[in-house]
Amino acid sequence: MFRSFNDKDYATVFKWWDWWWGKNKGIEREILPHNDHCYMILKNNVCVASGFLYIDKNAPIGYLTFVVSNPEYKEKDRRIIIEQLIINAEKEAKLQGIKFMFTVCESTHMQNIHNKLGWTISKAPSYETFKYI
Repeated sequence: MFRSFNDKDYATVFKWWDWWWGKNKGIEREILPHNDHCYMILKNNVCVASGFLYIDKNAPIGYLTFVVSNPEYKEKDRRIIIEQLIINAEKEAKLQGIKFMFTVCESTHMQNIHNKLGWTISKAPSYETFKYI
């Protein structure tokens, strides 16, 4: 199930960032978009992954960032669920009039996911990805 944030989700995601990025390296809540553009994807009522969409107010551009997954979720379908998070974020962006999305992902795994979903992987620097939608 894909949905927008509720008030409890930020604390959950911050714990994930602590695990993946190191203690207290998460993003402060006031830096993130409004709940409508903060996304969570669940399987069997378990939160599995989250991502955040910034929308430019003056151009049809969206920035998908800070994608993170639940470190306690060990099922083999984690990658597929992260793909579904990105696909659903694209759909939401399209509904908002976005025609171009980009992200920055240093992780080879995330680059591979974006590549599979039709994003263009920039050669320099190699972690930039973008997609016309």
